[in-house]
Amino acid sequence: MHKDFFGVPLNLDQLSAFVNVADLGSFTAAADKEGLTQPAVSLQVKGLEQRLGVRLIERVGRRAQPTAAGLDLLVHARRLLQESAAAEEAMMPHRDGASGRVRIGSGGTASIHLLPRAIAAARKNMPNLEITVHIGNADDILRDLEANSLDIAVVALPASGRNFEIETFYEEELLAVAPAGSRMPEGGPDAAFMREKTLLLYEGGNTRRAIDTWLTGSDATTRPAMEFGSIEAIKELVAVGLGWSILPGLALKRDRAGLVATSSLKPKLTRRLGMVLRRDKHLTRGLREMMKCLRGLED
Repeated sequence: MHKDFFGVPLNLDQLSAFVNVADLGSFTAAADKEGLTQPAVSLQVKGLEQRLGVRLIERVGRRAQPTAAGLDLLVHARRLLQESAAAEEAMMPHRDGASGRVRIGSGGTASIHLLPRAIAAARKNMPNLEITVHIGNADDILRDLEANSLDIAVVALPASGRNFEIETFYEEELLAVAPAGSRMPEGGPDAAFMREKTLLLYEGGNTRRAIDTWLTGSDATTRPAMEFGSIEAIKELVAVGLGWSILPGLALKRDRAGLVATSSLKPKLTRRLGMVLRRDKHLTRGLREMMKCLRGLED
């Protein structure tokens, strides 16, 4: 239903019948075009006249022609019917599942090293799928997800929220990172060894909390020499010899020409990445495709 500026409800079926009668000059011809009976078309036009309180069609000889009011209405009726048809056409790809939109929230590492592969796979299967990525810290991303301004979040776990469905889809090792040529203990550096180094650590988030716990054996916060909001910046500073760090393995897969040395920690430290959705989220075909491609990254 559409409302004009008088607040009078306008029925699109009635408008269509009226336009066809006006164009074809005949209730019978309009009925044939609409696939209805002639009385049904007459009732549609009569109903529209009653709603608007004016006569829209009059007979001139054997033809049905629009009145002055009908001529004025035709301009608006055609536009409304065209907009209605355009709206239906715009919905066709969504109804057929051929297109859609997925809004993803993610941390920096996943967005650089994981999401491009998943997005490429999803777009290969659904070329018209619109995908947007918002990068931020986990707390902000989960707030946006709760507000439904994001469809799915890709974050380091744990993540909490009564309204969330959480699924682990990727596990990676956190590695010791040192300037190229640095001596790494056999079997990997332990927490005591790392605490003696000048540490450059990522600030905040679940990954940092896991590192703090590994280093101290409790939930106490580590006091590094420097903290940064960019893992890539930490890699560069380690490469020029300013300190050591503990970074996600994903961020180290593209080490430029061996500028840093890496090693597993002792004991090993891993983190889990998860996809988070609202429990009440409607799983469109595009969102299901994105989730499938994220699950496939482990392989």
